[in-house]
Amino acid sequence: MAPVDLLRFNTCGSVDDGKSTLIGRLLYDSKSLMEDQLEALERSADLTGGGQINLANLTDGLRAEREQGITIDVAYRYFATPRRKFIIADTPGHTQYTRNMVTGASTANLSIVLVDARSGVIEQSRRHTAIASLLRIPHLVVAVNKMDLVDWSQERFEEIRADFEKFLPRLDIQDVKFIPISALGGDNVVSLSDKTPWYTGPSLLGHLETVHIASDRNLQGLRLPVQWVNRPNRPDDPALHDFRGVSGQLAGGVVQRGQQVVVLPSGITTRVKAIHTYDGEVEEAFCPQSVTLLLEHDIDISRGQMIVGLDDLPGAGTELSAKLCWMHPRALTAGRKLLLKHTSLTTQAIVSAITHRIDVTSLEPGDAPDGLALNDLGEIRLRTATPLIYDGYKTNRQTGAFILIDPASHATLAAGMLLPPKALVRPDEDGDFVI
Repeated sequence: MAPVDLLRFNTCGSVDDGKSTLIGRLLYDSKSLMEDQLEALERSADLTGGGQINLANLTDGLRAEREQGITIDVAYRYFATPRRKFIIADTPGHTQYTRNMVTGASTANLSIVLVDARSGVIEQSRRHTAIASLLRIPHLVVAVNKMDLVDWSQERFEEIRADFEKFLPRLDIQDVKFIPISALGGDNVVSLSDKTPWYTGPSLLGHLETVHIASDRNLQGLRLPVQWVNRPNRPDDPALHDFRGVSGQLAGGVVQRGQQVVVLPSGITTRVKAIHTYDGEVEEAFCPQSVTLLLEHDIDISRGQMIVGLDDLPGAGTELSAKLCWMHPRALTAGRKLLLKHTSLTTQAIVSAITHRIDVTSLEPGDAPDGLALNDLGEIRLRTATPLIYDGYKTNRQTGAFILIDPASHATLAAGMLLPPKALVRPDEDGDFVI
């Protein structure tokens, strides 16, 4: 039996477009709710005047969310069908919670942008699509919701589609699907509806089950951020008595037994002697598997370093350029000293310059600001105390991402996406890769 793969997706759109109701409908109609969850909905006075369960409350769990009828925090839900497993992030639609939307969408394979059929494409629709593009989410579904309120008009659906497609060429999203739905009634959500005979595509769940995501993984260049050095020290077991492995989760590429690799930033080259996984020893492993590598040479290696292949080398350096979403009420200003966490490395960093603020609805750069306020997106320059081994975010979402941390409170201040390195790691005349 073939393994069932995992699709991560998020929902976004304007306030009251039906994001939470859509997720509740997906869970309800796919029979992914436990009996106690349904009982809890009924016990907490979640019945509407029409006697229907308020499906939005399956994800809107905060009291403030239920009182105001809006999504504030990111809610994660899990469900599965025989064809695929899913992790859903219900992200808020209000501009005030842009940081929450960025957080929930940062690991998504697919983004669902809901558009109210009555309102059509508004600025929030463009804003969230632009953020999905900025986060390099490869697949997009435009779900035109509340079609029942426009009498299932094909003309209205095509009008919204044409309006949306005028905006898409400015963004870098290759796979876009338009689906007419009613989240409240369940039409075209899990099953196709007889109210849209003019629509010939799949239901929303049908598309989620079949969208091709295998090629989304970065299998081009081996990247293994070192999380820890595995020393079991088991004198009673000869196989583990002198065992010294390097453990981490593959952030890119494929690793094979016997493959020549280099440890950065030390620049030491060696070979992979064995690959251990949870399921035992294997001949090769690929992103995003967690592995323990036994190396041919007993070299000095520690957390924060990275093992890479020689065929597709990353960039390295202390002078970096990045796009950033600022997530703290206190504005970011140039010259501020922070902590930067990149893969398994945490190092000191200073923001040397704020290049410009980004217009989120068009992704066009604006003027250079004095600072970045809460929920602002901008482009900055950084200088780190330790060289980063990285790829551009466009190339690798794992090795191209970082967060900024307040050194005093340890609060997460920002999420960043590194721009492509100006130069890649290259061996010197003696064949050494020392950074």
